[in-house]
Amino acid sequence: MRRDLSAQTLRAGEYLLRPLAVADAGELRTLFGDPEVTEFMDIDPLSSEAEALEIVSWAQDLAARGDGLRWGVRREGRLIGTCGFNKLELDRGRRGEIAYDLERAAWGRGVMRQILPHVMAFGYGELGLHRLEAMVTVGNLRSARLLERLGFRQEGVLRGHGYWKGRFWDQMVFGRLAD
Repeated sequence: MRRDLSAQTLRAGEYLLRPLAVADAGELRTLFGDPEVTEFMDIDPLSSEAEALEIVSWAQDLAARGDGLRWGVRREGRLIGTCGFNKLELDRGRRGEIAYDLERAAWGRGVMRQILPHVMAFGYGELGLHRLEAMVTVGNLRSARLLERLGFRQEGVLRGHGYWKGRFWDQMVFGRLAD
């Protein structure tokens, strides 16, 4: 059963996760304007607030339909990343695809190591998911190591699975079942 997730917030230690909103567009443009942040993502670095607003609109539609949920990650009121469920399959599979990103200044500081267990608990508990998945672009070793530390297993590589930035990309599939 789908439900509107557009008002769903989550506290993860010192981090507040709240659905992306129009007011986030400026900070989101800065975050995704960094080519290193978007290196393994299916978007080019953002060059305008209008592009950021398109991402906010996508996230709001996803949450309103109950097909996913993308939170802005805030620390001390400032947007430092995003995370959530890019896809939710609640009717025939009880699974969700998690995704996450952070500003470079937060890399290597255990931020997502602290946040993702809360996201996972929300997925398994509140949403009743049985399986979590993550698609990681080949070469993104930090992300792969993080998922493995959180109990995900690499289940395979989908060759040429994605197409963005003018080329095909291989994607590693990671999965984790509810305990």
